[in-house]
Amino acid sequence: MTLRAVVEGVGHYLPDRVVPNSEFEKSLDTSDEWIRTRSGIERRHFAAEDETTSDLAVHAARAALENAGLAIDDIDGVIVATSTPDLTFPSVATMVQRDLGMTRGFGFDVQAVCAGFIYALTNANALILAGQAKRLLVIGAETFSRIMDWTDRSTCVLFGDGAGAVILSAQEGEGTNTDRGILSADLNSDGRYRDMLYVDGGVSTTGSAGKLRMQGNPLFRQAVEKLTTTADTALDKIGLEGSDVDWIVPHQANIRIIQGTAKKMGVPMDRVIVTVQDHGNTSAASIPLALSVGVSEGRIKPGDLVLSEAIGGGLAWGAVVIRW
Repeated sequence: MTLRAVVEGVGHYLPDRVVPNSEFEKSLDTSDEWIRTRSGIERRHFAAEDETTSDLAVHAARAALENAGLAIDDIDGVIVATSTPDLTFPSVATMVQRDLGMTRGFGFDVQAVCAGFIYALTNANALILAGQAKRLLVIGAETFSRIMDWTDRSTCVLFGDGAGAVILSAQEGEGTNTDRGILSADLNSDGRYRDMLYVDGGVSTTGSAGKLRMQGNPLFRQAVEKLTTTADTALDKIGLEGSDVDWIVPHQANIRIIQGTAKKMGVPMDRVIVTVQDHGNTSAASIPLALSVGVSEGRIKPGDLVLSEAIGGGLAWGAVVIRW
């Protein structure tokens, strides 16, 4: 028998404030058509002034616990993927523990920007396989609206706030690619590409949070190539290929990147979960958000083979293959 980290529950949360593209027309030289054509985004959600990343994460966690029929006492640890923590420290994960009433186990954050949830899932899987935990709550949560330059139309129209969560539990499988749970993962990073996507502030540089900066066209070219390669690598590790995938649940950055990656993998768009039109780019939250939406809409079902891939600042990128 082989130990697997199996998805036991999913959940998500979006702030109440919905911001349509038309709202940006009031302050920027842009239009709804311009934003839709270049990104596929139609609207996004922004957190309220008194709403923090940990607040969003807690809502998503509660939804995942309810979906799984579990209580917080059933959880051994919390891992939060985020680039927009409430504070420099402590971690968002420990704040989630506090607000959920979790007084045992452990919590920590993972920072790999838009690839953060892939990195968090991979870490959670390793902890379960190593026997360090039997059940983990893995969350992606962001308030990217807090690091936007509202004068830069090339970036501020692309991002939104939100959170998604999954619960992974240790279960036994047969050791084949038909097992339920995380079957493989592939992680990569290359710091030479830092200037393509970064925030121009930080604790040891400016002492401030800073604003997001992006080189859109070079990043697009890197994204399609690297996402396709990491997805193929993750599938190849378990003797599968694109045609075996039931659903691609990608990082929701840009519809053209999503379409380009699916095309290179030979997967039709009707087998891709797309939420970018409603949420914008929610960074580390985008994949768990899309997973939760896919499940709630009845598209992702038990036994389906799900591939998720993401790329973000660093550059950092990777893919995870899950049998639902």
